Amino acid sequence: MSAVFHRWFLSQKPVGASVADLETSMDPRLSWHKLKRYSFTWKSILHYTFMGAILLFVFIANPAAWIYKVLFYAIMGLFFFIPFTSQFFFHALPIWAWLGIYFTSSYFPAGKRPPITVKVLPAIETILYGDNLSDILATSTNKVFDIFAWIPYGICHFGAPFVVAIILFLFGPPTILQGYAFAFGYMNLIGVLIQICFPAAPPWYKILYNLDPANYSMHGSPGGLARIDKLLHISVYTKGFTNSSVIFGAFPSLHSGCATMEALFFSYCFPWLRPLFIFYVAWLWWATMYLTHHYFVDLMAGSVISFFIFQYTKYEHLPLVDTDLFCRWSYAEVKRYDVQSMNPLTEDDVESVPLQELEFSLDDLSDDDDNNSNKKNKNNRRFEPSELSI
Repeated sequence: MSAVFHRWFLSQKPVGASVADLETSMDPRLSWHKLKRYSFTWKSILHYTFMGAILLFVFIANPAAWIYKVLFYAIMGLFFFIPFTSQFFFHALPIWAWLGIYFTSSYFPAGKRPPITVKVLPAIETILYGDNLSDILATSTNKVFDIFAWIPYGICHFGAPFVVAIILFLFGPPTILQGYAFAFGYMNLIGVLIQICFPAAPPWYKILYNLDPANYSMHGSPGGLARIDKLLHISVYTKGFTNSSVIFGAFPSLHSGCATMEALFFSYCFPWLRPLFIFYVAWLWWATMYLTHHYFVDLMAGSVISFFIFQYTKYEHLPLVDTDLFCRWSYAEVKRYDVQSMNPLTEDDVESVPLQELEFSLDDLSDDDDNNSNKKNKNNRRFEPSELSI
């Protein structure tokens, strides 16, 4: 196995390049020295303050015994400080924050949570698109469609983040996995926070309860995935969605958000396969509506959130991709976007110069041109014989 790995990957490594090397040290003192040398910016301060606030809230709100919470956070801190594990765990901080708030949200007191809306999403759906697209797609069902919808929604969605991470790590430029963890975690974290603050019933609720008021004591539903459980003689999806931590989390769709984020990162690294990734997103969109788990407006919201977070991550964290290189070990150096140099309104751009200064500069330029023209005419003037001196 090591010979195959060396032949396929390490043989591509430029001589003397170390940018793709992994940290193998287990000494926490190295992380401590690195932390002391770290130069904080206002963006990093905002990021770590937000992450700390979320994790502190989870620590207080989660009903687990204090000893277990302290032990869990201590182990996390240890993983963050050991260099070998820190390179994977530390940059996934937004993912840990998202998972913490997601699994803790089901324990929030019902009296302190926002009321659940059951009418807003179907009304928006009708206003924007003229009808309920989920109802239309779920009208005619059969086993072939069920399987075709189950593949992206019930299988790929849960395994794709890990597959994407492995592929990006191996075949993307060094440090791109850090950017993926940042973007993927923030997208899910923001999505869950919106779902908690704006709880909304999915399409399956309308099928089961019409537009009757919902409450937090209700259980979830697997929607069309119940047919998969029946077909395969299992109860995985029925149990999972019935006891979901966020039952009324239709808006935004994190299934759509995850698929879009994965497609954006893959398109960034492998642009020649972009049509395939677009097809996957469209496939999952159809599956979520066919299985009555989301309205189309939910899907659009999830994709929009992913797009904006990806764009920020692209210019702030992602390395530039060289499509001529094979894998991470093929890179001799890591280059990033220089946002300042890409700004069309830089100091050297005429558009950024105040009008008064521009007029003054043009006047000076005109005067200089006149002087140069006079000098040129004077130098090129024909001398009469009487003007020549001997």
